[in-house]
Amino acid sequence: MLGGYCECFCWSNQDFYGDDFYLPDPQPFSLPVPLPKWPQGQGFATGRINLGEIEVVKITKFESVWSCGLLRGKSKGVTFYRPVGIPEGFHCLGYYCQSNDQPLRGYVLVGCDSNAHKPEVGHINDSEVDSPLRKPLNYSLIWSSDSQNNGGSGYFWLPNPPEGYKAMGIVVTYNPEEPKVEEVRCVRADLTEKCETSNQILSPDPKSSNPFDVWSTRPYRRGMLAKGVSVGTFYCNAYLSSDEVLIDIACLKNLHHSLPAMPNLDQVHALIKHYGPTVFFHPDEDCLPSSVQWFFKNGALLYRDCGQKGEPIDLRGSNLPSGGENDGEFWIDLPVDDDARNDVITGDLESAELYVHVKPAFGGTFTDIAMWIFCPFNGAATLKIGLMTIPMTKIGQHVGDWEHHTLRVSNFTGELWQVFFSEHSGGRWVDASDLEFIEGNRPVVYSSKHGHASFPHPGTYLQGSTKLGIGVRNDVARSKYYVDSSIKYQLVAAEYLGDGVVTEPCWLQYMREWGPDIVYDSRSEIDKILDHLPFFVRFSVENLVDLFPTELYGEEGPTGPKEKYNWVGDEIC
Repeated sequence: MLGGYCECFCWSNQDFYGDDFYLPDPQPFSLPVPLPKWPQGQGFATGRINLGEIEVVKITKFESVWSCGLLRGKSKGVTFYRPVGIPEGFHCLGYYCQSNDQPLRGYVLVGCDSNAHKPEVGHINDSEVDSPLRKPLNYSLIWSSDSQNNGGSGYFWLPNPPEGYKAMGIVVTYNPEEPKVEEVRCVRADLTEKCETSNQILSPDPKSSNPFDVWSTRPYRRGMLAKGVSVGTFYCNAYLSSDEVLIDIACLKNLHHSLPAMPNLDQVHALIKHYGPTVFFHPDEDCLPSSVQWFFKNGALLYRDCGQKGEPIDLRGSNLPSGGENDGEFWIDLPVDDDARNDVITGDLESAELYVHVKPAFGGTFTDIAMWIFCPFNGAATLKIGLMTIPMTKIGQHVGDWEHHTLRVSNFTGELWQVFFSEHSGGRWVDASDLEFIEGNRPVVYSSKHGHASFPHPGTYLQGSTKLGIGVRNDVARSKYYVDSSIKYQLVAAEYLGDGVVTEPCWLQYMREWGPDIVYDSRSEIDKILDHLPFFVRFSVENLVDLFPTELYGEEGPTGPKEKYNWVGDEIC
């Protein structure tokens, strides 16, 4: 019994789980095919990254120290790992933890003084106050399992740093003996940034007298201008919450302003050609994507908030208002002629391409490749109420639909690490081990019927109340309609490369709306829904409204990629 926390057995370096339950160790994950030899450049995919005063290496090999697994419930437990294979001269900063029901795919950074190999007169050693890395003074025991089953308990230690330094992570042992101070290093405070809890790895039992809560960590400030570097360690305490800023530990900071580990232009194109996803549209999709130029060429009109007629937009979008912000004064709409309007609504798959924005992530230790796709029209929604499916006639429709997915690539190796799928009202990161691949290391992205939200696997995804089975259907499947982004793409922005390296198209500077504001007659649509329902399961109109996403009742004209939060910031999950 883990301090009253759960029925569980714990062990150190054991491959059994109780007397008769075998729990295999998580196996490492590899991409479907080996990585290519990337074009030559500065520091990209060299295995090491210089952060200024500290150089770091990513460790992905571990030895298990202690595990906890539930004998009751659905959880398969977690394992805590010590990094191994640390290069000479580098030091551990903290341990790693992950769930046992997924492949062993994680990392921790180890660091060294980047000037250690350049001794100078009066060079300071590890004991001096201004050294980038120093040993902790000692450790504080912050939690233990109090179990004597199968190899001992688990003990969790927080390094106590010298004044002016920060701990980076937790150390785990399977006996009560305090770890040696040589086990980890603390980092000088001016070389660190705040970090926060990210994903919950292990949740506590609220009835426990000895609660245990484990979270992965990430930099508090994220985005292409942020300097925080994720160390890959975890944090544990009682009753933490998501996005909680941590006081006891920190993350690293990249003070190397040139970001030498970011890919150069040739390497960017190589990454896109190697990892560019194939985007599949639904077999019944009748609102397909097109290029922006095709949209302009086929009659899109620019309107101004003064009642004037729409103005044709030239092929480059050079007559669109540039810069500023979305003040509601301008918007784009479909052609006035009915035939031309219907043609544009259908889209043009042959001209469609992905518009690519490349930017630093986690202080330049990762590269985010955001891939935007444009659809001239967003089709009507399909509602699900229990077992019933009800297509709408107008609700959900709007002009100009921008959707995206983002590849996150490790700058240590050039390995695809995660993909972000932009879904309505947010999105989610999916690890490479959970992706579907096609033709080597290129993942598959599924675009939902009419709404064009992105998903990692085929099926039906409900936006609304999954508990009640009420909401908007997002149906995704493979079909003959697809875009291969490894070939059909246009690099539109990569600010870190410097001025003039990538020429941004004129239309990218258009910060206003790509479609007019729409207010739907939701009451009449909902009355139609109620007419379909048996009397004994009918909701009141007010209750039904509360169960559906708010965007069903009106649509502001969507803005373009550069006006979205994630253009500069991190993805919103």
